[in-house]
Amino acid sequence: MPQRGQSTIRAMVAYEDAYVQPLIVSALKSLIPEDKLDLTTDMPASTEGSSFADAAPESSSNILQIVSYESIDFEYAASHARTCLINSYMIRKALIRKHYLSVTVDHLVAKNPESPLGKHFKRSEAFEVDYAEFLDDALVEAFDLRESMDHNAEIAQSSDGSDADEARKDWWILKPGMSDRGQGIRLFSTMEELQAIFDQWDEDQPDSDDEEYEGADGGAQDRDADAGEGEAGDYITTSHLRHFVAQPYIHPPLLLEADPRKFHIRTYVLATGGLTVHVYKHMLALFAAKPYLPPWAHSATDIDSFLTNTCLQEQRQRNSSGATTASGVANSVRRFWDLPLAPAKLQDIFSQICSVTGEAFEAAATAMPIHFQALPNAFEVFGLDFMVDASGTVWLLEANAFPDFKQTGSDLEEIVAGFWKGVVRTAVLPFFGLDDGVAEDEDMVTVRAVDLGRR
Repeated sequence: MPQRGQSTIRAMVAYEDAYVQPLIVSALKSLIPEDKLDLTTDMPASTEGSSFADAAPESSSNILQIVSYESIDFEYAASHARTCLINSYMIRKALIRKHYLSVTVDHLVAKNPESPLGKHFKRSEAFEVDYAEFLDDALVEAFDLRESMDHNAEIAQSSDGSDADEARKDWWILKPGMSDRGQGIRLFSTMEELQAIFDQWDEDQPDSDDEEYEGADGGAQDRDADAGEGEAGDYITTSHLRHFVAQPYIHPPLLLEADPRKFHIRTYVLATGGLTVHVYKHMLALFAAKPYLPPWAHSATDIDSFLTNTCLQEQRQRNSSGATTASGVANSVRRFWDLPLAPAKLQDIFSQICSVTGEAFEAAATAMPIHFQALPNAFEVFGLDFMVDASGTVWLLEANAFPDFKQTGSDLEEIVAGFWKGVVRTAVLPFFGLDDGVAEDEDMVTVRAVDLGRR
């Protein structure tokens, strides 16, 4: 670690997100003395053979990189581990890829049956499908899913179509393993419904190889960078997104009496070094566009009553009106602690989230060390999504790297601003020896510290 407070920090901030970029810059300027901060928001010109070192005035300089994953100079950071801090781990797919996350949880729960993850994560079935005609073959080893579908088939044979019969069925939610922003999510309860989903995607594929589809990850399907929340619509082709997970659908969810729309909780998480995990207390509740309906009460493509992803709501608003209405977005995102629930209920939900979050990161780092490698001179922010069922049990849905802060909206921008100030206090200042006299951020709750021996 550099000598405390001795050197200027050359900070390069090019987050490539117009919403959060000024908030990061503001956080740095407000917490680092002006004479200690040399800030630039322009990436150095990329030329063959160049590296981040070309932008550093001297090898001994303290360097802070807060840039997109693709722009991080991991090689420079590795060779300057005591003076260069970067804003992402190189490998973290054990958490951020849906099909890896389920395996991560399975591995930990097998070793530790009492782990909170065993009671707060729905085990998924992961499979790969190139084309719809091969779906049946892809599910040969999806034993739980096949057993569930057989169970549902037996119910259907004797069913009179009543809600009571439908409620006896197991419902599943299908998610493309490397998509984000709600892309391609569908519900199903029978093999016929699942087959119809893939048949439709095959029909929607371009007629020619000349018509390329670039996924939410910019096409980088084989890199660990591809699970950040990027811009995307609701278009999926199996030829580009071959990995899928089917997860038991959480029904019924917790609903508010005055606003019976399904919601999930977005939690911002900071991981530092190797490895301490912090949960930001000011969480968000993201609501679906329409009042909740049970899974059997709407069509397969009617996602507005069960999908709580606000980016798709914004896209639908743009498609229908040409512009996103601020009132529509604001109505879909609310402060968690302002929800009309008993204070004890809110605190219990938060406590469950803290416990599950800490366990999930420890599982990734210890049960899947090849696919999650914390670095001592790195930090990373994540967006974790949780669902609460009607009994008050919290369920981990997924983890996102480079989360989409824009979904917070302008009305709640101070939540994101406060989070990034917490990031600077908790991750940046201590690394560069500038934390003397700086109080800890009480909103950044430490939920797990794991000694991985990486210093």
